[in-house]
Amino acid sequence: MRLSRIHTTQALAPGGEVVLDERACRYLTQALRLRTGQSIVLFNGDGRDYAAELTRCDRRGCSARIGDVLSTEPETALPIHLGIGISRGERMDFAIQKSVELGVQALTPLLTIRSVVQLTLERRDKRMEHWRGVIVSACEQSGRSRVPVLHPPRALDEWLTAQRTGLMLYHKAANTLATAAPPDGELNLLIGPEGGLSEGERGLAIRSGFTDVRLGPRVLRTETAPLAALAAIQVLWGDFR
Repeated sequence: MRLSRIHTTQALAPGGEVVLDERACRYLTQALRLRTGQSIVLFNGDGRDYAAELTRCDRRGCSARIGDVLSTEPETALPIHLGIGISRGERMDFAIQKSVELGVQALTPLLTIRSVVQLTLERRDKRMEHWRGVIVSACEQSGRSRVPVLHPPRALDEWLTAQRTGLMLYHKAANTLATAAPPDGELNLLIGPEGGLSEGERGLAIRSGFTDVRLGPRVLRTETAPLAALAAIQVLWGDFR
């Protein structure tokens, strides 16, 4: 039976012992109903998994003794940075979750003209904390031992200036992924929010060095587009081959 994987921000070393945070403890005791003496797997983003045994697991707290370093699957050789227009609640969560499962190494939520979500400073911080939780949970589920970087929300023009080149999804583009040039190094992927990118934003992206591509004749929802695009990219140039 596959062991449950739990993320921790603490340093991990064989023979050591760690106290798990409230989120992890609640998941272990309430969702999984594990008890003292049972085995789990810990990871902290250093690229390795660690066998561990629960030395305490109850509602008052959880701790684990670290065992051997376990072999892990390597990260994809194709680093992907996803810039995605901020969308409403569960749609954004779904897009982030599936993007992590499909191998992105960095994500930047983008503020665009058609973004329906407006972030105050306080709300931005809460959203960032929530999105980090979505990313960590996706890593726990998918077996990833490195946690993708979540960059703070940025205006689209600022992000484009920093990235220089990449691919932009647009359902009326003349190019397809199959005809696009293979990436040389990191691949930057730009996807708009609900309603897509404006004509001016698409023009800005093209002038910044991005190539617009379509996935097919259908218009995809903002939460479906990352899943479809990343799966196709991994088939063409990544680790789905």
